[in-house]
Amino acid sequence: MTSQPTRTSFPKDRIKVLLLENIHRTAIDIFQAEGYQIETHRGSLSPTELATAIADVHLLGIRSGTKVSTEVLTNARRLLAIGAFCIGTNQIDLTTAAKQGIAVFNAPFSNTRSVVELALGEMIMLIRRTVLLSARTHAGEWHKSAEGSHELRGKTLGIVGYGNIGSQLSVLAESLGMKVRFSIWCPN
Repeated sequence: MTSQPTRTSFPKDRIKVLLLENIHRTAIDIFQAEGYQIETHRGSLSPTELATAIADVHLLGIRSGTKVSTEVLTNARRLLAIGAFCIGTNQIDLTTAAKQGIAVFNAPFSNTRSVVELALGEMIMLIRRTVLLSARTHAGEWHKSAEGSHELRGKTLGIVGYGNIGSQLSVLAESLGMKVRFSIWCPN
């Protein structure tokens, strides 16, 4: 093995990246375009499989189904960073990672807008009784009346927790004419 001049960083083609749980193709393409060695798996690996696979990996990309425990991290001789392509990091032993100097990051806004839009969509469906009326229509009944159906405008929405999702939900709910009340929830 030849040594690298001090002005040259570690060659990308020697950096190994392990991406689990069907990480989006765009991430894979970016890593490949930059010249990294990529290994992908559509699902998560068992703790034993992950402990073996991670031995010479420099970067690990996961989602919420992969558990990165102390036992797994003990085998990570070259691991520099773990990217959680999801909101949380509770599936990673952060204490052990910190002790080993492994950076851990996540994507706290990754699904925020999708969750907010789904919540608002479900509120509209519920308050207008869409599922019930659709089922009746498909059964051959036609109820032309909107009796029992309402609008969100003027209603009050209570939000417990005011993080990324709660704060975005409040903005969109207010733009629909809802009154918003929230409480900051601290689990500890």
